[in-house]
Amino acid sequence: MVKDLFERIQNNKGPLGKWASQAEGYYVFPKLEGELGPRMQFHGKQILNWSINDYLGLANHPEVRQADIDAATQYGAAYPMGARMMSGHTNYHEQLEKELAEFVMKESAYLLNFGYQGIMSCIDALVTKNDIIVYDVDAHACIIDGVRLHMGKRFTYKHNDLESMEKNLQRATKMATETGGGILFITEGVFGMRGQQGKLKEIVAMKEKYNFRLLVDDAHGFGTLGKTGAGAGEEQGCQDGIDVYFSTFAKSMANIGAFIAADKDIIDYLKYNLRSQMFAKALPMIQTIGSLKRLQMLRTMPELKEKLWENVNALQSGLKEKGFNIGDTNTCVTPVYLEGSIPEAMVMVNDLRENFGIFLSIVVYPVIPKGIILLRMIPTASHTIEDINETLTAFEAIREKLENGTYKKIAAETTVDVS
Repeated sequence: MVKDLFERIQNNKGPLGKWASQAEGYYVFPKLEGELGPRMQFHGKQILNWSINDYLGLANHPEVRQADIDAATQYGAAYPMGARMMSGHTNYHEQLEKELAEFVMKESAYLLNFGYQGIMSCIDALVTKNDIIVYDVDAHACIIDGVRLHMGKRFTYKHNDLESMEKNLQRATKMATETGGGILFITEGVFGMRGQQGKLKEIVAMKEKYNFRLLVDDAHGFGTLGKTGAGAGEEQGCQDGIDVYFSTFAKSMANIGAFIAADKDIIDYLKYNLRSQMFAKALPMIQTIGSLKRLQMLRTMPELKEKLWENVNALQSGLKEKGFNIGDTNTCVTPVYLEGSIPEAMVMVNDLRENFGIFLSIVVYPVIPKGIILLRMIPTASHTIEDINETLTAFEAIREKLENGTYKKIAAETTVDVS
């Protein structure tokens, strides 16, 4: 007997979906309103926002807004129509690629419409069924989904664990010798949940012993790390050892789109083999010209990154001084780890938003282990020291309520949908 395809979906909503009736519209899919920035509106109240990835404060910068307006006025939202291989190629796309390659110190670059689908397609194009992929177990979902497309073998190593990396490179080397393929090693420049940098320098050093190529997703490192903002590879002094460099525009560039950068022969190959770009409409001129403006500001306004790090250091130092566990983050991403259940986490976040006016991202199982609540904050150049002090005061109050059982008691009295 053939089952109804939808039966499983109707009976099992998934580990996050099972909370939908209680969470949707507030904890997930919340609606923030007003001008983008540290102070926005949520459910009719002003909140202090720590949950937008606008690291350099460019999203609402007047020069950026004007560049976007000018591009929209000249070209509208549709131009260019068609995929770049067919009818959507322009001088602006080429110019942005050239400037991006120079900025991250690579020979060539190629624009991608979206980061998520772009890196998935990049992974798919770089390997054949005979090749082996080695990647960090904590890699972003876009990398995991890209690896899922791979028809050959893949190995995961323990997060940022050098011994595990080498063990799996040994396994991959043996396997690739048998299949006649190569090895693609994938990691992140910055892991977006916990804020740790990938161990790029150590991974690059392993190339002396093992024959592999390195793909780095540096979405959170681009624009925030390194002397010029070229990312985690520049920060660690090993940019040359990164074979394929990827970043999205959705973080420091406050825009839609992404890019990959590598030696010219690799980019030339990818241009003709990235299915997600070959069969998709070109990046619109609003985003393309707007990104040229943003990149120019990254290059010529170091004060943006300096202000960002002033805020990052103040926030992270303040949290540590007050005894909060922020893990071993060495980037702008600021996690705060607390112990508690998902219902307790929901009550805590409600308290933060309704009574303290603090809005931030909550991360719970299955993204992190059971019994742990991760409150993730993204400091930006637009935040102020007053914002940070206000947040530290609120955090002390919610920690006390969590530890004295206030949130547990409220959660027990609340009907929770876990069906």
